[in-house]
Formats: sequence, C-alpha cells, structure tokens
Amino acid sequence: MQLFTLAFTHPVEFGASVTVVTLMIFIVAKSVMSADGGAGWTKRITGPNGRFLFGMLFVAWAVVFGVGLQLVPHEGASSPYGGIGLIAMFTGFFVMMGFLWSVIGE
Repeated sequence: MQLFTLAFTHPVEFGASVTVVTLMIFIVAKSVMSADGGAGWTKRITGPNGRFLFGMLFVAWAVVFGVGLQLVPHEGASSPYGGIGLIAMFTGFFVMMGFLWSVIGE
C-alpha cells in the first residue's frame, strides 16, 4: 500500500525519479529511431573519429572513478560508495563497448 502513496508522501523524490525515467525513455527512443544513421550525432560518433571520442571518454572515466574512488574511505559493502562503484562498473562497460565498436567497426 505504501507504494501507491509514494507520490504524496515524497513528492520531490517521486518527481525526480519520474524526470530521470522520462529522460531515459527519450534518449532510448531517439537512439532507436536514428538506427538508420539519419541523425547527425550518430554520424559523428560512428565515423572514423569516433574512436578518439570514446578513447577520451575512457581516460576521463578512468581518472574520475579510478582516482576518485581511492580518495573516499572504504567502509564495507553497505556503504554508499558501493553504489558509486556499481555506477562505475556499468558506465565503464558501456564506454569500453563503444570504444571497441568504434575501433573494430572501422
């Protein structure tokens, strides 16, 4: 029953989550509709220079999460830094897959 009253008990958090989900759906819909290569941003990242973009993204990812996670105290699995580590794992996977795709796809 608490799930149905969430929008009324925590309106700011509910609004933020609805906004993030709407943004994610919009991004996914745009990428699905541009699969034929008609959009300009897909041509930029799939061209020969896409590997430099993903290479810079990987270096930035490594610096932010590699150095950044070393500066915070490690308090075990139940600390909030476990969530940051999970985000780092997922973003690193997608950045590296984009890098491999841009290098091999050439």
